[in-house]
Amino acid sequence: MSTDPETTDEARPGTPEATDPADATDATDPADGTESAGEDSAGPSGAAAGEGGTEAAAQPSEAAAELAAQRVERERIERRKAEKKSPVESGAKLSGTAADLLAAVRAVESGERPATAAFDEPAPAPRRPATPEPAHRPQPAPAPEPSAPAPAAVDAVRGVLAEGGAPEGLAPQVAAALGEGAEARLRSDPWLLLRVTGVRPEQADGFARALLGAECGPDDERRGRAVTGWLLEQAALSGHTALEMSALLAALAQRGVPDPDAAVQSTLAEGEALVFQDALEEPGAPARPRPAQNDKEGAEGAEGAADEEEEEEEERPVRVLVGLERYALAEESLADGLARLVNSVPKEDGPAEDWERAAGTAGGSAGELIGAVARHGLVLHTGGHASLVDPARLLHEAPALGLRAWAAAYTAGGRDDCAALLAGFDRPAGREDRTGCGTATVAGLLAGAEGPGRDADGALDLDLLIVLDAPQLDVETAALLVESLPDGARLVLSGDPAVLWSAGPGRVFADLLVTRACPQIASRVPDPGPLGELVSGIGIGELNQVEAPGKEVVIVPVRDAGEAVHRTVQLVADSVPRAIGIPAEQTVVITPGHGGAAGTRALNAALKERLNPGPGRFGGFDPGDRIAYSPGPGRTLPGQVVTADADGLHLSCAGGPVVVAREQVERSVRHGWALTAHQAAGARWPAVVAVLPGDAAQALNRPWVYTAFGRAGRHLSVVHGVEQALPRAVAEIPAKPRTTRLPALLRAQLPAAG
Repeated sequence: MSTDPETTDEARPGTPEATDPADATDATDPADGTESAGEDSAGPSGAAAGEGGTEAAAQPSEAAAELAAQRVERERIERRKAEKKSPVESGAKLSGTAADLLAAVRAVESGERPATAAFDEPAPAPRRPATPEPAHRPQPAPAPEPSAPAPAAVDAVRGVLAEGGAPEGLAPQVAAALGEGAEARLRSDPWLLLRVTGVRPEQADGFARALLGAECGPDDERRGRAVTGWLLEQAALSGHTALEMSALLAALAQRGVPDPDAAVQSTLAEGEALVFQDALEEPGAPARPRPAQNDKEGAEGAEGAADEEEEEEEERPVRVLVGLERYALAEESLADGLARLVNSVPKEDGPAEDWERAAGTAGGSAGELIGAVARHGLVLHTGGHASLVDPARLLHEAPALGLRAWAAAYTAGGRDDCAALLAGFDRPAGREDRTGCGTATVAGLLAGAEGPGRDADGALDLDLLIVLDAPQLDVETAALLVESLPDGARLVLSGDPAVLWSAGPGRVFADLLVTRACPQIASRVPDPGPLGELVSGIGIGELNQVEAPGKEVVIVPVRDAGEAVHRTVQLVADSVPRAIGIPAEQTVVITPGHGGAAGTRALNAALKERLNPGPGRFGGFDPGDRIAYSPGPGRTLPGQVVTADADGLHLSCAGGPVVVAREQVERSVRHGWALTAHQAAGARWPAVVAVLPGDAAQALNRPWVYTAFGRAGRHLSVVHGVEQALPRAVAEIPAKPRTTRLPALLRAQLPAAG
């Protein structure tokens, strides 16, 4: 590494806007659709109960189709779960709070939605025949967009908000969130205001006191339910698909709920959450041997063995979890689909000799990947950015093996990188085109805007799907992909396990690696050069000093946040273009959070003033501004402002036009010279300036550093103000744990090892 100290302006000290360290990180980010309620939720009015953070408006093309397809798939998943028969009863020997909760759910929800569905451990999926009867799936045709609340309903809600002292500008969001009768529902239960993204419990409490007066109290059952739901939503924003009962009860107590047990029971009784028990498996513990029977035992001995087996099953340690229904359904559907892939026999295509020839020709880890795909329905592939050549080689060989294959990347940049590698392979003799294979984005594939389209049963019309940047898949997106595969299809999940996990709930790729449910091929293609050496070391917990003769890595020390902003602008606008030859438009700035004196807001304001000054004629934006557009939760599309008119803000994102309605601009579009690491995940730029101000030290961990530094293709500048916190984060601080159910759900459906 080299350092490049320069004189700086006088320091301007600053602190993060969020008081919780998690609020300062990029995992809670409104422009990716996962904004923490605690940061800048009030919008420009500064009102306590803020307007920001609602779902971004769907654009007329890709985003609208994607959301429509997701709605149809979720409806199909819910119907599939409702049709499950012969549930397996569990939880018979729980005691205390867990037993009370189980009993409450069984008693109250018996009927329309059987409570046992929340506790079922699915039976192992039967091994499927080689040529199964195709399952009929509904065609995910675009569904009509949900209509906006009627003006009269919005006006009625506005009146209630005014009575309670809440910002009247929240009325459209409240009316949309509560649906029909929103005014009456809000008046009878003021804590329903917590269903609006950005509102916090203390703000809802103030609103309730103003409306209810003496009737309002911390022990109100309505408050307990609302805070329980809010905590589960916040957990989802942090990546959890469920919370352990003990953690949820403790969090409720911290929020001033006098009887957390009663609050959770009430929430479960109203069907606003589900409770589960998952068996805990001791790592490395051998299976318990089943006692042998002798001749004297006879039928009585057989019955005794069955009783003993049942007792052993009941005595297994379990954990009790509470989660929101949407993520529970998605996680269970994903587990079912993955088990189907693992337990099934892949569709027979080319002769075995052709597969062997393709694997031998590819050689190395690419050959190993082709060999694994020949024999298995689900394969994991791991490696850094350079390892993309392995799945690209598989995609290249697929048509000759009789496979209709597509690769889907999380970002448009990942799609284009794979397409470039694919084009670089020599075409086999007699095959003049690339018919039978192609590249797409995950969002475009699900929406039908890219990819092979759907067959008559509604499944993707392909035999092999390769998903790139797989660690970025949340449980809902992964479930939609797996459920869209036809019977007999193969699935390859490829990605770098060291990067940040998905912005949405779950850790699908990491859970599959831990479960070891299928073959795992580790690429042997290293990332090249000083940047590759640096990032590879970070991945194993070592921050090494690397030789960078071409100034591939430059360290710029700073004393405080104000100096960090000044030096960042200097690097992007002057130093990197002059010394490295990379223009400002090909450089991205990455920083830990949106708030603070050196967060994305402050950096983008300074960069706009230098690179594209203007009055911000349309919601703070001018033509030529770099932006980050969020068409839906967990997705960020870098782009540029083209113009603005009565229809909205016109953008160019990934080479395609996008129009964002005027009322949605503030919630879904940010300036994009500076991004968070979650926003940048899955993409790469020729140059990256990673900004590490002193007040961001507590937000750093190894995956964040690995992801931020790994976005650089040719040059990395590190604006370094955290001193020893950087090597400590790399060496000692792993990813924050997430609570998920996928490993337990998968183990219940897969054959026992050995």
